[in-house]
Amino acid sequence: MHGNEVLGRELLIFLSQFLCEEYRAGNQRVTALIHNTRIHILPSMNPDGYEVAARQGPELNGYLVGRGNSRDVDLNRNFPDLNGLMYYYEKSNGKNHHLPLPDNWEVQVEPETLAVIKWMQNYNFVLSANLHGGAVVANYPFDKSREARVRGKTIYSATPDDKIFQKLAKTYSYAHGWMHKGFNCGDYFEEGITNGASWYSLTKGMQDFNYLYTNCFEITLELSCDKFPPASVLPREWLANREALVSYMEQVHHGIKGMVYDDNNNPIGNAAISVASISHDITSGVDGDYFRLLLPGTYTVTTSAPGYQPSTRTVTVGPAEATQVKIHI
Repeated sequence: MHGNEVLGRELLIFLSQFLCEEYRAGNQRVTALIHNTRIHILPSMNPDGYEVAARQGPELNGYLVGRGNSRDVDLNRNFPDLNGLMYYYEKSNGKNHHLPLPDNWEVQVEPETLAVIKWMQNYNFVLSANLHGGAVVANYPFDKSREARVRGKTIYSATPDDKIFQKLAKTYSYAHGWMHKGFNCGDYFEEGITNGASWYSLTKGMQDFNYLYTNCFEITLELSCDKFPPASVLPREWLANREALVSYMEQVHHGIKGMVYDDNNNPIGNAAISVASISHDITSGVDGDYFRLLLPGTYTVTTSAPGYQPSTRTVTVGPAEATQVKIHI
């Protein structure tokens, strides 16, 4: 989404080619991933910014040249700000998911941002990653701090799903060639991960928006110290990220999944799936399908929808794959 942070777009092209070639070659792991996963790949959210950066090239590119779109707007500061509303609701026992968008939001965001939001409205995404450059670390939400700076530093701002986000970030970090070592680009991040707000606080970012407006859990992957590295390093970077990218996609198959039906076996869309002790619900899609990322353990799950009696059950999640749970309400 930052046009001058180019490694991610190249890696996603490599990934697309890898998945197709390995599928055709009969790679069992890739075949299973493709058969069981709807994979969407967006190589560039900001092609105009990339064109500006590419005109300078890797040797002359400035730190901010091409970061913004054609109107020089930073797209990772351009999504509707839902954090303030979420932090208010936390104190007032308000809604904990799918927060309402502000009035006239469509005219307040850039065309690229609008297109991505419409994309997310059309698909019931479960897991995503946003690829950046300028550091080497897996960053997880929240990005916006709940509190003001304390002694010059912002404060760790955990989501209700903090443990699963840490697991997702570590999955990428430890599968990466060196991210997990922590010492990169003059910074140190323990285990190669960081809470966004603990690093620095930002408003209107994409990963916080995804978590608060959709069912999608997103992390931000900072993949290179050099924002515009030369083409000669691409083979090395691909080898460092290949396993991490595949392993991260496989994480979508952990937790619980299934369908929500009424007594006549009609699917129910927009049913809320609540997990006791985790104050963040997800909803079923228009066809009644749902996917809830969870760590291994035993959970009390309640499903509800307007006009139906809620249903509560105990579910055990194992370490290997998602537990299928058919729900009737």
